[in-house]
Amino acid sequence: MTKFVIVTGGVLSSVGKGTVAASIGLLLKARGYKTSVVKVDPYINVDAGTMNPYMHGEVFVTDDGAETDLDLGHYERFLDIDMSKHNNITAGKVYFEVIKKEREGKYLGQTVQIIPHVTDEIKSMIRKVAELDKADIVIVEIGGTVGDIESLPFLEAVRQMKLEEEEHDIVFIHVALVEYLNVTGELKTKPLQHSVQELRRIGIQPDIIIARSIVPIDEETKKKIALFTNVKPEYIFSNYDVSTAYEVPLILEKQSLPSKLLSKLALKDTPPKLDDWVNFVNAIKNGNKVVRIGLVGKYTKLKDSYLSIKEAIYHASAMLHLKPQIVWIESTDLEKDNAVEEKLKGLDGIVVLPGFGARGVDGKLKAIKYARENNVPYLGICYGLQLAVVEFARNVLGLKGAHTTEVDPNTPYPVVTLLDEQKRVTQVGGTMRLGAQKIILKEGTIAYNLYGKSEVYERHRHRYEVNPEYVDKLQSAGMIISGVSENGLVEMIELKDHKFFVATQAHPEFKSRPLRPSPLFVGFLKAAAGL
Repeated sequence: MTKFVIVTGGVLSSVGKGTVAASIGLLLKARGYKTSVVKVDPYINVDAGTMNPYMHGEVFVTDDGAETDLDLGHYERFLDIDMSKHNNITAGKVYFEVIKKEREGKYLGQTVQIIPHVTDEIKSMIRKVAELDKADIVIVEIGGTVGDIESLPFLEAVRQMKLEEEEHDIVFIHVALVEYLNVTGELKTKPLQHSVQELRRIGIQPDIIIARSIVPIDEETKKKIALFTNVKPEYIFSNYDVSTAYEVPLILEKQSLPSKLLSKLALKDTPPKLDDWVNFVNAIKNGNKVVRIGLVGKYTKLKDSYLSIKEAIYHASAMLHLKPQIVWIESTDLEKDNAVEEKLKGLDGIVVLPGFGARGVDGKLKAIKYARENNVPYLGICYGLQLAVVEFARNVLGLKGAHTTEVDPNTPYPVVTLLDEQKRVTQVGGTMRLGAQKIILKEGTIAYNLYGKSEVYERHRHRYEVNPEYVDKLQSAGMIISGVSENGLVEMIELKDHKFFVATQAHPEFKSRPLRPSPLFVGFLKAAAGL
């Protein structure tokens, strides 16, 4: 029988539930248990695909083309497993399914209500993950904060699961903030107490509490939390600030959290295999050579908008024993007079980030031109490939006014245009070219040498492509088409006689893992460091 670990959050959002859920998953997997993770998002959107990154961070894409919450990226990176569409449950998905069943007559004669119909659907979706993933343990992270009205049906559903499962088959872990007051040097537990009271008010008693704080919590603070939450001090753990999120599993291991959790689940504890993870964390913290990498995008004010790219840089840097210094550059800032030289000079490498729409495009084009003309290692991702083609067409081929039809539908030289299948699309959500797609690499190219094989699969999320009508012109001027799809779409480009100028239509960051970094990021970082 599958065991369930339910992770809830209190006091405020972004308290670190995703990192905690992923860390627990890693620690259980390191003990030999097949572990899966589910993210429950209480918003009404069916998926995260239509959200502005400023609203919810990056949209993470799975192999099967699901557009999901960024926490699924945490799960994949920590557990080194592939998530799927069923690993992200949203209120939109749940209500959509319930209404569909009602229209199909599956509730004939009944008044369809939150309880039992919506809560039954939630429980069914959670249990389906256990069945599909054949997991020993499923970790369920409930998004949002306890007290949010949106979360109530999901909390009610897992409360019911506690009644329906055997005694040791479900454990509740509550992650909540303990504020540290610098002025007095005190840890304040009152907000955490109130969040647990709210949980208990709706019928859930946490079995384990993880206190999120700037500094480690002491034994007295644990006793105080225990007194007001009915959780014994030995089941209260400290998740304090560390230099990298990848260290969180190690600090939880040091406090014996997995052993205590397994005892609650009535499962055997065994010594974990964590040597590779420890070595990886040490490599991140002790890089030998500093490399300054500029990330140019339109959502850089919220770093989580490009979370997987940032992590892919750290993965590759750890392998190469580098210390990356990431410089966030808002692409609109590069559109100001004299800004390009001021902001890009001294960088060891430039990444032009994914995005949609016209805002910030001119700044990205300037960054690409600077990298191309100054022999600065360049990596373009998705829009970063399309705009590299636009810049090359304008400034090398001399096609004045060349553009993507996404920005300028009336461009005289549409070097980037809408995919044929997208011309028939009428709905926005979930209709892009999504998920893992085959890329055929050309022998002798940088891409082929980095991957070491002729066929690879990378995840995609786009509507536009390099216009096939211009491919011959681009190649005759020195652009190398180093990767194509099965039906001939341009997937990767390179430039001759450049230290490293590679762009991809795919999103290789989504498949980068701490112990298996993306080959493209490894190649880019090598070039940036002069290795």
